[in-house]
Amino acid sequence: MTEVRYPAVAGLFYPENARDLNRVVRRLLADVKMEPPAATLAEADAPASGAVKAIIVPHAGYPYSGPTAATAYARVAAIADRVRRVVLLGPSHRVALPGLAASSAAAFATPLGPVPVDREGLATVLSLPQVETLDAAHTDEHSLEVHLPFLQVVLGEFSVVPLLVGRATADEVAVVLDRLWGGPETLIVVSSDLSHYLDYDTARTMDAATCRAIESLDDAGIGFEQACGRVPVNGLLALARRRGLQVTTLDLRNSGDTAGDRRRVVGYGAWLLREPAGGTKRPDQASTKAADPVQAASPSPASVVDRHGETLLHVAAASIRNGFAYGRPLDVSRLSHAPDLSAPGACFVTLRHYGALRGCVGSARAHRSLLEDVAANAFATAFTDSRFAGLHPRECGGLTLQVSVLGPAEPVEVERERDLLRLLRPGIDGLIITCEGCHALFLPQVWDVLREPVDFVRQLKVKAGLDPGYWSVDFQVWRFVAASISSESLSEPAEIWA
Repeated sequence: MTEVRYPAVAGLFYPENARDLNRVVRRLLADVKMEPPAATLAEADAPASGAVKAIIVPHAGYPYSGPTAATAYARVAAIADRVRRVVLLGPSHRVALPGLAASSAAAFATPLGPVPVDREGLATVLSLPQVETLDAAHTDEHSLEVHLPFLQVVLGEFSVVPLLVGRATADEVAVVLDRLWGGPETLIVVSSDLSHYLDYDTARTMDAATCRAIESLDDAGIGFEQACGRVPVNGLLALARRRGLQVTTLDLRNSGDTAGDRRRVVGYGAWLLREPAGGTKRPDQASTKAADPVQAASPSPASVVDRHGETLLHVAAASIRNGFAYGRPLDVSRLSHAPDLSAPGACFVTLRHYGALRGCVGSARAHRSLLEDVAANAFATAFTDSRFAGLHPRECGGLTLQVSVLGPAEPVEVERERDLLRLLRPGIDGLIITCEGCHALFLPQVWDVLREPVDFVRQLKVKAGLDPGYWSVDFQVWRFVAASISSESLSEPAEIWA
């Protein structure tokens, strides 16, 4: 056993002198404005929330991300009297590893002193196949270390369960977190920066999309380029959704706002996750399996579109109008509508400008009412799709709008790519794939362009960031059906834009 893991980035990411470090951390905490942030759409109709259970915080040098991290730690101070253990997860930047890496150290040290490692807690997850002890991954890693001084100042005495995350799935991370969940004595801290080295405006657009995925607990909505800690973040989101946690965005900015050049910035965000009033229930075994990326919805997508398609288009267009006027999605809580639209539903919203794609954002899971999902995704499609600049009112001429309602996904059990190709139904099946932390989804309408199953599957792998010829026994595949309705044009007064 390694007795102590000594600091690797003291004097680089934060002061190496204990007095200076204490002063810097306390100043960052004191500078936090504690007025509650505005409620998100997802929170508007949420039940009363309970205690803080988890935070998502950035891990750059303190001059860059310290102000953002402090917005979360200032709130943790309110629960310092009960927190005795911190489960700390972050990405492994320097050592490539499968799954998650624990440390054999008895303590992690900073200039403020040693933090004991909860060896008993680690033992509960080291029996899992995705967790191993790998000290080499921890030796020079900064993603966990930079949070310890904040925790030492805010909490005082506590133990830590330090885990670095490599090539793992969201579900593998969720299983680890579930075992370590504990009670009010346990705080979960997930470490992640956001977009890297984009220009200021592009980064803001991409980070806004990431923020919306976190707010909606969409663990399939954060891609490779959106967050270096996307895998531990996605694992937390998956479990948070099952346990009914509620998310509050505390801060969203980048290095161009703090201490850096606006030509190449790194994004930072801070989020607070609270348990519902009365606490959470442990998910049953079925709910912890990565086998249901789209929750079941009833009635069928075709039936919903047949009966309510025009309403969905009206709400999508109204949400875009609301975005132009107020900078946020339409609040649908006061709209009167059919019960079908209040049921959990998942959709994608697509904008085209004179036939060319102008934005497409959606949900892979039914995590809120269908009407809320349409409003939120329409706004995101118009203003936060990271591939495009935000929509301008002058572009409304020539715009068409499409809403696609997704049905529940079913797992496709295959060992080889040729088995998957044989099972696919061209023109009918949408497809979701995940492998080694990569995710991608194609709607059924993609068959209009990619007509052959081999092209459909291989281009989906490219979208996920994989080689088109790649295949692995770890591939997980789901298929689903969808039904769509489109407007003729958003620019005509007779159409839904009016």
